[in-house]
Amino acid sequence: MSPHPLHARRGSANPLLLLGGISVAVLISMLAILYWVSQNPNPSTAGSGDRNSAPLTIFCAAGLRYPLDEIAQKYTAVYGRPISIQYGGSNTMLSQLAVGKNADLYIAADDSYTQLALDRGLVRERFPIASQRPVIVVRKNDPPKVSTVSDLTDKGISYALGDPQATAVGKKTKIALERNGLWNPLMTGATVITPTVNEIAAAVELGSVDAGIVWDSTGAQYPDLQIIHDPRLDTESASIEAAVTEFADNPSAALHFARFLASADRGLSIFNAQGFNVVNGDRWAENPQLTFYVGAVNRRAIENAVNQFAEREGVTVNTVYNGCGILTAQMRSMYANSPADFPDSFMACDTFYMRKVDDLFLDAVNVSDTDIVLVVKKGNPKNISGLPDLTRPGIRVALGQPRQCTIGALSKKLLVAEGLYDSLKQSGNIVTETTSSSLLLPNIITGAADAVLAYRSDAAAVNTEIEILPIDSELAKAVQPYGIAKNSSAKRLSARLFDSISAAKSDFIKNGFGWQLVDGERPSIRELEQEAKKNQPSINAAAP
Repeated sequence: MSPHPLHARRGSANPLLLLGGISVAVLISMLAILYWVSQNPNPSTAGSGDRNSAPLTIFCAAGLRYPLDEIAQKYTAVYGRPISIQYGGSNTMLSQLAVGKNADLYIAADDSYTQLALDRGLVRERFPIASQRPVIVVRKNDPPKVSTVSDLTDKGISYALGDPQATAVGKKTKIALERNGLWNPLMTGATVITPTVNEIAAAVELGSVDAGIVWDSTGAQYPDLQIIHDPRLDTESASIEAAVTEFADNPSAALHFARFLASADRGLSIFNAQGFNVVNGDRWAENPQLTFYVGAVNRRAIENAVNQFAEREGVTVNTVYNGCGILTAQMRSMYANSPADFPDSFMACDTFYMRKVDDLFLDAVNVSDTDIVLVVKKGNPKNISGLPDLTRPGIRVALGQPRQCTIGALSKKLLVAEGLYDSLKQSGNIVTETTSSSLLLPNIITGAADAVLAYRSDAAAVNTEIEILPIDSELAKAVQPYGIAKNSSAKRLSARLFDSISAAKSDFIKNGFGWQLVDGERPSIRELEQEAKKNQPSINAAAP
């Protein structure tokens, strides 16, 4: 209300006083709204304009109930979006997803199920969470004499198993024991076969059975149970994995929660506290930003995939295109002087320049390739037939600058191998050396040069104005690798950017590239320095 209250007066109210009171009230209301907005996350920054409205639906393996319930509660407390979770066996939930197509995320106790979901076209982005192994559990206060799986069948002990057709723990137990002939007698003698791992643990805890085989992470969540490791079960670890489905109504919102779930200082800290062996995840960022350095030759092939990735994930990708010599020089300087500005990933024009900075990147993978070709004006007015003709008097040649771009370095290497480089330099025929492959072809189109050494992928874009002359040499090829920086705090996000690029094979082929990537191959994202799991920061629900 106004700091100067209106006093009751006889007759009509003073219009000026009424107007002043209304103005003050409006001002106070506006200030209140502004304060509320400042104290709540901006919906536009989480990749979804209606993030706080429709709930996210998750199909999740039952053994992950305790950490998932806590993570979902904390996420909703911070960001306002409700989370609806249905629990069941991993295979049961997969079947339900395939039939109903009505979940935003699918979380399985073993990544064989998320891989199967991917193969069936049910999910897209995948988020590693933790690993776990099957173990035997018994009650601490009244443990039977059990030390191995064989004791369950040999000593007349009642026990529970997970259904291998419904649960990941049952499936992994079966795989581990089939190889030594233990599975069939174990399955035959089971007192109870359950559809979820939590039911096994609960049955042992309540005394309904003497023992059971569960995940080590499940056993850790039941303080009254004792865990017994059998080396024959240890051979089959499982990787817990979340995946965003193809049916998500709001993929950016689903991905926002998935990043929260799989962040080292958010969801993973909760998994870690509850006894799970968590992976090394990215640190949480409300508005993630990636810096992606790209050799210029790749632009037409990847630009659409990068834009689609940024839109779907609701993140910013700062893509810098240039000659690889310039980019690698910048990276060396950044690493020495401002490492915080170092790019998260690099896609080079050729392995030549990736090797220049390979000490700064994890193991790269080769994605594509393109030939180096001789390009002349349409109709080939100077009758150029091969590399030796470049040294003829009066032939104007444009090359890439060897120290600044890959095409320049590879062209020099090729010409040296052919015994032509020195004579070409001495002829005076080189009229320009460009800093990027993208600057070569305009010299032919404008008539500034008679011949250039260029990438076939660049030449394909202006095919109606030029002629391409193939070069018969193993050196006339560039291979484009993708690598993730060792010091990146967003390795998982960078790996998903790679997945988006690797899914754009048709864009590469359309733009004159060959394909090098082997199905399923990904760049390394291993952590070089493992953090002690007990020192992982705990989640703070009060802070975004």
